[in-house]
Amino acid sequence: MTDSPTPAASGPHSTAGPDEADTEALRQRALTALLTARERTTLLTDSVDDHELTAQHSPLMSPLVWDLAHIGNQEELWLLRGVAGREAMRPEIDGLYDAFEHPRATRPSLPLLAPAEARTYAAEVRGRALDVLDGTALHGDRPLVRAGFAFGMIAQHEQQHDETMLITHQLRSGPAVLTAPVPPPAPADAAGLPAEVLVPGGPFTMGTSTEPWALDNERPAHVRDVPDFFIDTAPVTCGAYQGFVEDGGYTERRWWAPEGWAMVREHELTAPLFWYRDAGQWLRRRFGVTETVPETEPVLHVSWYEADAYARWAGRRLPSEAEWEKAARHDPASGRSLRYPWGDEDPTPERSNLGQRHLRPAPAGAYAAGESPLGVRQLIGDVWEWTSSDFLPYPGFAAFPYREYSEVFFGPAHKVLRGGSFAVDPVACRGTFRNWDLPVRRQIFSGFRTARDL
Repeated sequence: MTDSPTPAASGPHSTAGPDEADTEALRQRALTALLTARERTTLLTDSVDDHELTAQHSPLMSPLVWDLAHIGNQEELWLLRGVAGREAMRPEIDGLYDAFEHPRATRPSLPLLAPAEARTYAAEVRGRALDVLDGTALHGDRPLVRAGFAFGMIAQHEQQHDETMLITHQLRSGPAVLTAPVPPPAPADAAGLPAEVLVPGGPFTMGTSTEPWALDNERPAHVRDVPDFFIDTAPVTCGAYQGFVEDGGYTERRWWAPEGWAMVREHELTAPLFWYRDAGQWLRRRFGVTETVPETEPVLHVSWYEADAYARWAGRRLPSEAEWEKAARHDPASGRSLRYPWGDEDPTPERSNLGQRHLRPAPAGAYAAGESPLGVRQLIGDVWEWTSSDFLPYPGFAAFPYREYSEVFFGPAHKVLRGGSFAVDPVACRGTFRNWDLPVRRQIFSGFRTARDL
């Protein structure tokens, strides 16, 4: 989520808000989402010392202490000032934590709050925000608070920054400071899964007008029509991608878009980020641990250009965003679009790898309980999946609650990613959720699956 908001004039496209009988359930949902996000923020910032909190581990990322105070500042801006109408607690710091005013590379030079001060500020904001939540009616005509939208937006914002901070942890040098159990093994049927699934053509409903915490770029629901196509049953694995690497994929200009080939040559790329070859085998560094590249895991830390080049090499292509969403949400039996591939129920550990529960993707073919009606697996969680599509507004798009969240990024410069990764919390991951980034980005938890025409 980007920040420095200019409030939009109109509210989101949605159905009527909840009545009073639903308010307490919504309040509890918002409370749980906020507390879960803060637990994760605390883990990511308390696991390193003050020196590492204030250091810039990569010019691509902010110091962790900037993210910590920024989380508090956005919570104050939207919940204390926006919802409750209170005076600013620290107006002098607003500019320091304006993501548009200060690019990541320059943030270490700013007079940022020190770690102890940042923690105190974020905690004070949170205490007051919980009081606001307790005293706010979550029904009525006010779009910002209807169905708890502002509270859900802030929980998503914090979790998105938690994912950003986890990327910073991956980029930092030094020994491991984070641990997590490995994901469950792929089920017994994984080896026998078909390589691809046919998605029948025709119209389907894309986006949403009813999901209460959906963000503006997911709205409104609208009909799309796509021809028949095939899509990979599971994301492309490290082993499959290794075949591309060892076949000279990074030395063959014909597979690459011109800008991608320029990137390969300029940075002398030979493999995904964090991979290197030693003693005849491929190794990778993952959160401070060196390990053999696991052939059955979805490939990770590849740019859009790398995903596109692999697809060309394999005689395939990246799916469009509409194709991806149809594969993920369309139920041929009922003809409707589901909230998630498995149905309308919220994610569970049996259905998807989300929430930093594990620090890596699960093996390809995992989470049979999370497959789509067509039999496509791992569409939610594990790795963000690059699509061929530019990040563009849906028909009828309306910016809410501020233009800078989505609108300023629309256009051909950014490519869409779908599905979420192991680093995404369920509150910020839906069948309609849209992520976007520059096609050169490799530090993000990105992978892909391929498609082909019938």
